[in-house]
Amino acid sequence: MKHLWRVCLRPAFLLIALTFSASFLTNAYAENGGYAVPGAHSETDLPWASDGEANVPYVFHDPAKESRIVGFEYDLMEAIAPLLHRKSRFVQNGWEGLIPGLSRGLYPMVIDGIEMTPEHKAAVLFSRPYYVTTDRIVVLKEGKKLETLESLKGHVVGTIKNTAAERMLLQQDPKSLRAYDEETNLFSDLRTGRLDAILIDEPIALYYLSDDMEISGEPIGQVSYGIAFPKDNPALRDAVNEALVTLIHNGTLHNILAKWNLWTPQMAHYTGDYSKSEVEPTAWNDYRTIMAGMSGSGIKTLLHRYVTFLPLIGQGMVMTLAVSALAMVIAIALGLILALIRHYGFAPLRFIAGIYVEIVRGTPLLIQVLFIFYGLPAIGIRLSPFLAGVIALGLNYAAYEAENYRAGLLSVPRGQMEAAVALNMTQFQALRLVIVPQAFRTVVPVMTNDFISLLKDSSLVSVITLTELSQTYIRLSSTYYDYIGTGLMVGAAYLLVGLPFVRLARMAEKRMGKAINQGHH
Repeated sequence: MKHLWRVCLRPAFLLIALTFSASFLTNAYAENGGYAVPGAHSETDLPWASDGEANVPYVFHDPAKESRIVGFEYDLMEAIAPLLHRKSRFVQNGWEGLIPGLSRGLYPMVIDGIEMTPEHKAAVLFSRPYYVTTDRIVVLKEGKKLETLESLKGHVVGTIKNTAAERMLLQQDPKSLRAYDEETNLFSDLRTGRLDAILIDEPIALYYLSDDMEISGEPIGQVSYGIAFPKDNPALRDAVNEALVTLIHNGTLHNILAKWNLWTPQMAHYTGDYSKSEVEPTAWNDYRTIMAGMSGSGIKTLLHRYVTFLPLIGQGMVMTLAVSALAMVIAIALGLILALIRHYGFAPLRFIAGIYVEIVRGTPLLIQVLFIFYGLPAIGIRLSPFLAGVIALGLNYAAYEAENYRAGLLSVPRGQMEAAVALNMTQFQALRLVIVPQAFRTVVPVMTNDFISLLKDSSLVSVITLTELSQTYIRLSSTYYDYIGTGLMVGAAYLLVGLPFVRLARMAEKRMGKAINQGHH
């Protein structure tokens, strides 16, 4: 049907306009410090990636001011950048995505307590070590007294995935090992008795230790942290190595670590610096003071904490709504195009549209998000996290909307088209004025449900560094060990975002019903 293309033009133009608008919005957001646009590195900045969501004391959000990034690795990068005559710029990415993002050119370096193991060295270039530490055993004070690696055998022991501690525990007793993605849940499970002990890097043990826990036994093994670079950038690695040597010799590294209470005999032996720093552990003291004040359960303490959460939850709501709304517009426009093609198009186009729908519906949304963000850069297509999230969600839901609209088109009696043509309407006019409105009214309730589902599925874009509501929940709950109150607040935020759209959809459904009934008369 030659008029089919005229019906599809408007949603197609809408898609193009939406893409440009989303691109403009995401670049504007990035320029205001929201996140880094992949590949958008200037000559004056030094982008580096880390996971700052639950990463004390490496790189993390300051509990006193959640919008501020702090940590000893953050301070280290602030010291390295001027030596390279560049400005340090932090790029947030989840732990699992740090090295894939590095290999795809989203940023030139990663610093996140990455251990310099043979496996890691085979994948990336490393700087010289900037920190040398050990693993330590953490147990409850009133729990089992486990002091050596051998004594852990037969007990349920937790650690972080892909670490030297995990490899040691796997070699000794893999059945009793519990591996975690982040530290907060690990220490929470020790506190609740799900674990008998923890084997973890000493800096993590020091900062996550609570009053009912203790570090047990002597240091175990040795762990070296290095800054990771892509294989094809040895020049930057060498420049950073020179900067690290300078920071070691002039005492800057010693002072940074002393500030965070992380200068140890191992570091003194590694650097040859046995001097005593005059720097007080101010960052360590401030963190402990803040966490002690936030850990109370009194009404005033909780109320103050939750009030401070409101701006962050508000920002998460805005991001969730922006991603979901733009993605739904793509889904509606592209879904209508696909439905019209499958119902009225030529056989080859119907086949292609059908294949698209089946492939998208048959593969997980998470895989599609990761493919668009991390896979497309391999062929030269680099999208910002915002734009990648919008496109991934829009393309995914377009397949479902297409089936909804196709069912709506099939529900319109064939006589409607024949009657419209008999009234001297063109096929295009009949589609635009008679068929599509009736079909659209049929699918409005389903479309509303799909938008609510899309709102919740937008949480998956957190894997590509977008801080929406679910990521805000993870950050706040892991910082303050408050999963109930924070969860209720974030759940209420999702309801506040979704309920108005349910109401608007019902109003639109009634209005369209009246218009169609008047048209019939």
